Amino acid sequence: MPTTAPVASVLFVCVHNAGRSQMAAGFLSHLAGDRIEVRSAGSLPAEQVNPAAVEAMKEVGIDISHQAPKVLTTEAVQASDYVITMGCGDACPIFPGKKYLDWALDDPAGKGVEAVRPIRDEIRSRIESLIAEIDVRPES
Repeated sequence: MPTTAPVASVLFVCVHNAGRSQMAAGFLSHLAGDRIEVRSAGSLPAEQVNPAAVEAMKEVGIDISHQAPKVLTTEAVQASDYVITMGCGDACPIFPGKKYLDWALDDPAGKGVEAVRPIRDEIRSRIESLIAEIDVRPES
């Protein structure tokens, strides 16, 4: 049986690509599988993914411990249908034909897992809505 190409591609961007964007990418990959291509990046990537974010995601059965923060590139934005920013300000280049969303989410940097859980749960809720939107989107 041939595999089908992803119906859309999504890029999650936050400053350090260590917390919010990594959790969002983890949820989208987990919930949508291969149907949606997932990328994440940061304008000033950290050395590693936030350990509290890794732990919070493990609690819901998603392992993001193997991920590494990546630098935001123009190519990543150009290759994505959706660009979802999470506090990177104006560091994200704008291209016509892309859908840009800005999710105002607390930054989990420096917080313990207890404080990261509500951020994680908010991200999951937004990811579920995003998948529903992509699933009804007409093919371009």
